[in-house]
Amino acid sequence: MMSEERLPTETRRSRTRVGSTAALYFVLVFAVGLVLGPIRVLWLEPILGQTIAVLCETPFLVGAMFLAARWAPRWTKMEGGWLSYLAVGLLAFVLQQIADLAVGFGLRGMTLSDQMALFSTPPGWIYLANLALFAAAPLLVRQRDAAAG
Repeated sequence: MMSEERLPTETRRSRTRVGSTAALYFVLVFAVGLVLGPIRVLWLEPILGQTIAVLCETPFLVGAMFLAARWAPRWTKMEGGWLSYLAVGLLAFVLQQIADLAVGFGLRGMTLSDQMALFSTPPGWIYLANLALFAAAPLLVRQRDAAAG
């Protein structure tokens, strides 16, 4: 395997752009989640219940995902094939999971067991679907844009 110094400049630049695009994509969507989360937990859940509150939040998060998946590569001037866009989604997913665990531990006082138990509930299933879409959105947007011309 080649060392980083021996890689062509364009390959190093491409890796950097994938990383910065993934970080920007993550930050944009996570910021929306940080705004929507307290609204869901403090206002919607007591009135509607956890499942309906999560369903109310989901369209806004999905919209943020697709907007951020379109904007982040443009802002970072990332170019690449489908593999680069898949890497953006997967790297952003890893960043999201790290941040989500940190928020759960730090702000909500949840244990890892508490956080894992969420996935066995209807709100957790919705959350899992949102996570899968979050990881796939950069690739889906790229494929749609490529097909549109």
